[in-house]
Amino acid sequence: MLDLALPARSIAMELVAGRGHYERVLAAVIGAKVSVWIATANVKELMVEDHRARPGRRRSLRKASYVSVLSHLDELAARGVELRLLHAELPSRPFREELAQHPRLVAGGLALRRCPRVHMKAVIVDGELLYLGSANWTGAGLGAKGSGRRNFEVGFVTDDAPLLDQVQSMYDRIWTGGECAACKLRDDCPGPLSELAGVRPPRPPKKIKRLGRV
Repeated sequence: MLDLALPARSIAMELVAGRGHYERVLAAVIGAKVSVWIATANVKELMVEDHRARPGRRRSLRKASYVSVLSHLDELAARGVELRLLHAELPSRPFREELAQHPRLVAGGLALRRCPRVHMKAVIVDGELLYLGSANWTGAGLGAKGSGRRNFEVGFVTDDAPLLDQVQSMYDRIWTGGECAACKLRDDCPGPLSELAGVRPPRPPKKIKRLGRV
């Protein structure tokens, strides 16, 4: 499942680069209704613009304030959105410190699993939007930093159903420990996913249910 080269075919997609990641991918994550699955090598604290009105304060359209994206994820978790973060490296200290400020996420609202072989960068929102590209889950990668400071990143966004099914199946196989038994890097692993309490045994790939088209 993880070693393949599929025949070429045409798909509809949007190219995103630089700030486009912030405007297209992060916006989709913040607006998620059902699920957000993220795969990344590196995880760092990520600050995003926050135009929401605060109690006792008038909303400003001129100057945006900034909050951690974890605040938005906490709101998604409160609404029952499934949040998965599959990563390779230990998240940065600022990320871990901010995460500790959100008990709902720590208690499982944001499920984190670590596999040192993960190097793919993918974001899947509601089973309907797929991002594949070079950007890690960091401010510099996803265009949250200012011009001249963010990374040079490129990727694409698509709602292509067969590609969504394929990538979700690959993601789920890693997430559930389906590759752990044959892994040759067990000595470098922080804890095989197949040994996590509550992880269901690997199952044959099947279509993952997606929302209806809108």
